[in-house]
Amino acid sequence: MHDVVIVGAGPVGLLLAGELGLAGRSVLVLEREPAPGSPWRTAPLGVRGLFTRSIEVLDRRGMLEPLLATAGDPAALAGPRRRAVGHFAGIMLDAANLDTGPQPFGLPSSTPEFVMTDLGTVETVLSERAVKLGVEIRYGAEVSAITQDDRTVVVSDGEQEYAARWVVGCDGGRSAVRTLAGFGFDGTEPTFTGYVMLATITNEERLDPGFTLTPEGMYINMPTPGHIGMMDFDGGAFDRSQELTRDHLQAVLRRVSGIDVTVTDVRFASSFTDRARQATTYRRGRVLLAGDAAHIMSPLGGQGLNTGLGDAVNLGWKLAATVRGSAPEGLLDTYDGERRPVGAQALDWTRAQVATMRPDPHAQAIQAVVRDLLATRDGTNYVVRKMTGATTRYDLGDEHPLVGRSAPDFRLEDGSRLADLMQDGRGVVLDFSADGCLRDSGWDADVRYAAGPAVDDLGLGAVLVRPDGIVAWVGDRVPDREGFDRAARRWFGASGAR
Repeated sequence: MHDVVIVGAGPVGLLLAGELGLAGRSVLVLEREPAPGSPWRTAPLGVRGLFTRSIEVLDRRGMLEPLLATAGDPAALAGPRRRAVGHFAGIMLDAANLDTGPQPFGLPSSTPEFVMTDLGTVETVLSERAVKLGVEIRYGAEVSAITQDDRTVVVSDGEQEYAARWVVGCDGGRSAVRTLAGFGFDGTEPTFTGYVMLATITNEERLDPGFTLTPEGMYINMPTPGHIGMMDFDGGAFDRSQELTRDHLQAVLRRVSGIDVTVTDVRFASSFTDRARQATTYRRGRVLLAGDAAHIMSPLGGQGLNTGLGDAVNLGWKLAATVRGSAPEGLLDTYDGERRPVGAQALDWTRAQVATMRPDPHAQAIQAVVRDLLATRDGTNYVVRKMTGATTRYDLGDEHPLVGRSAPDFRLEDGSRLADLMQDGRGVVLDFSADGCLRDSGWDADVRYAAGPAVDDLGLGAVLVRPDGIVAWVGDRVPDREGFDRAARRWFGASGAR
């Protein structure tokens, strides 16, 4: 019997598998596809953007460099006319308006805020790491049944049964795990049918590069010739209901763009919608959900992948501690409590963009106002911080502005970074106090202790960082030992201060 069975070998499932493997847990990943890799996961169709918080996670686990080696230019979708740092509802954000300095209680980082890569590259990096950590990945295993009691979960693919102490569904928006385990899945119905195609297009040069909003919807002319995205506000009526013929794709592109182009030789085409739904809970008994299995939304702004990676790194250490038996009471419940509000915010973020894009007079009036606001420095920075996850903060019951946020990239004077100290997936105590007053706290293998002056300690005496990179406690120049002990026991139980 495995400690954990993960259903789904996409980025979310593979990151979670690696986190559990790093903690020494036995993990089996089941993937319904017969083999890894498909044209929809490699460039250009599989290109996705990673934002600040996802990049930090990969950096703190030593997986960022392979991605940076193949990364593209995040500004490419803006076209040659200007440099951009993303978009809101197809309205490009001018890089010239971006505040590049550190935020309050922030520090300069050696990692970029945006990385353009593709799903295949991400999955290769994550799967190689997971396998090295002892994770088993089985392809061609489509889950058809789940049963559980108070001690075990059994998953079946119709031919074989797999027993585990826990099961996590990371199997996408049409999650079999979510359905079979009886999770509620509430939300809103679609307003548009979206399309992605790779085709030969006559007169393609007449289409503006990048994102273009029109009175009929939006089209996206990608950097790769013939790679086009479209959004047709038909209430989602066409999505998966009819065959995606050349004639239909051409008619939609002509209507949305207002340009008489001709589509031929359609190599790949798919549709999607802005349907937005979220599981009513991320846990039922011994079954949990993460990524698109827990929340589906429009791909606008790249929220789905990044939110899913956040789910995985939040759940990984908590589930590992629960399996090991060292978790303090209620630790696993904080996964739902912390991540479900983040998922709900991501859904609303995409809904707001769709509402701005609608081809009706009211939305067009809103769009004009939003465009003016986004042309300002404050508007650009507000959207970028929301989009990249920089504003995400968990309520950990402490008013200090750092607590509940991703930790800054602290650097010690000996040259080490916080990211270096987190490679093995443990929590970290950074003790900047002159006498190393937290040194005798009785740390065991779950927490790394590092003492010494920092290049910039932000006026703090010590910081306790959870394994997912979230600040759990901060101390002044002379740290409050009682407050530190409470925080350590809350998150690490017997592994914390004694």
